Amino acid sequence: MSDADTATQEGARDFIRDIVRADLAAGDAETVVTRFPPEPNGYLHLGHAKSMCLNFGIAREFGGRCHLRFDDTNPVKEEHEYIQAIQEDVRWMGFDWGQYLYHASDHFETLYAWAEHLIGAGRAYVDDLSPEEIRAHRGTLTEPGRDSPYREREPEESLELFRRMRAGEFPDGARVLRAKIDMASGNMNLRDPVIYRILHVHHPRTGDAWRIYPTYDFAHGQSDAIEGVTHSLCTLEFADHRPLYDWLIENLPVPAVPRQTEFARLNLAYTVLSKRRLIQLVEGGHVSGWDDPRMPTLRGLRRRGFPPAAIRDFCRRIGIAKADNLVEVALLEHCARELLNKTAERRMAVLDPLKVVIENYPEGEGETLRAINNPEDAAAGSREVPFTRELYIEAADFMEEPPKKFFRLAPGREVRLRYAYFITCREAVKDANGKIVELRCTYDPETRGGDAPDGRRVKGTLHWVSAQHAVPAEVRLYDHLFTKPVPGADGDVLDDLNPESLTVLVNCRLEPSLAEAAPGVPLQFERQGYFAPDPDSTPSHLVFNRTVALRDSWAKIKRRGG
Repeated sequence: MSDADTATQEGARDFIRDIVRADLAAGDAETVVTRFPPEPNGYLHLGHAKSMCLNFGIAREFGGRCHLRFDDTNPVKEEHEYIQAIQEDVRWMGFDWGQYLYHASDHFETLYAWAEHLIGAGRAYVDDLSPEEIRAHRGTLTEPGRDSPYREREPEESLELFRRMRAGEFPDGARVLRAKIDMASGNMNLRDPVIYRILHVHHPRTGDAWRIYPTYDFAHGQSDAIEGVTHSLCTLEFADHRPLYDWLIENLPVPAVPRQTEFARLNLAYTVLSKRRLIQLVEGGHVSGWDDPRMPTLRGLRRRGFPPAAIRDFCRRIGIAKADNLVEVALLEHCARELLNKTAERRMAVLDPLKVVIENYPEGEGETLRAINNPEDAAAGSREVPFTRELYIEAADFMEEPPKKFFRLAPGREVRLRYAYFITCREAVKDANGKIVELRCTYDPETRGGDAPDGRRVKGTLHWVSAQHAVPAEVRLYDHLFTKPVPGADGDVLDDLNPESLTVLVNCRLEPSLAEAAPGVPLQFERQGYFAPDPDSTPSHLVFNRTVALRDSWAKIKRRGG
């Protein structure tokens, strides 16, 4: 994280930071230890970014540390690919866990020993009920559960069966280990939850060493305790799990007592952040993959050109709250636009080209003009752009019969070409179908650099590229993946997919310097928006993704008091 990011965090106030300050002041914690615990069964998305910024941010602010821990308790869904990708994404976001990289599987032996401890204390038992029978015995929100017939099984018998479960003597689903808590509890999570199940599955890290695996609820809090985590920060859906978290901590010989606190998860308009829904989009072919630039994954955002600093700024601005709310996606775009305006170099690109022939410019000649790389950053310097008799401008920058407030090119009208000259349209050439295919113009050679020595002014300034030197490119424009702010609120989420979420322009013309645009480096196409080279791009086939347009809808929302 940059020093600027750190500065914006200092003195930040929210209820979690207030809790941490109070714990430090009371001596309840000497060193603040947080953790970021993703499950390696998919790629990280913006919701993970919010948690990442909170956990790593608090550790940094209070002089502590943040652990990166993989919750690898379900080998059925986990892959080494995701473990590697998550580490890359965390580093890309600007965070470093140092030596504190953990996996729940690092603690399997300790967790197993603690499970035996619960059995010996009469607080856990091996249950022979099938998963369906366990669900039937569990009860409902209005009716208490029913005891399993195996609930009073002697600890010695349960211990023997549990050890045989570990040895692999029973098939999947034949038996489970359950904590013995309260089948009449109003909290369903306390109705004798399953804490170990049989899975004859190869584990990405432990191989075939284990035939039983702890559940997330059993491994999560205990891993926190083993690692000395002081503040276990979770989203609101884990609030009902906190009594179980605390019960396990109280009934096990843990070396430390972490404190779980819940905060509101990220809900982003026109977006789904459910991993199940994201998998559905990928496997259903509704997007090109986890890194599709329309996806809210960090991989997708990176491919689209969002800088990690903009995502961190977005997470800072939305803050940490106790209640769920819907965040405008326009705020994320605003954060990217605000940063890129200061950092992205400018280039000229014509996305829908219309040829311009400057009739009084000498044929076969040309020149180079100086163009500013970034007016917000003098240190960015300038570059040379070629100028010739034949150019391309945007087709939308010309109208034969312009309305009153159209200040761009029209018959008989003079406009400025950015960094170049004043030109005047003399004729619009049409094809057999009446479509305008070329403009015949003249230029004023005394206006080189874009200013008239006689002081005359023009209202329109157009970007352009030299037809002779322009490089062809494909440009991809993105809109919201869904048409409704809350996808699926009225039915199937797939019914709300936006059929116009991707527009591919294949006839674009770019200034020649863009042929060497560095991968991952965003640029501003003047008057168009912010763009980044796509990984599909090759020297013979340039491809650019639009990150965000220049128009700032968030600024308008704020002006309206939204």
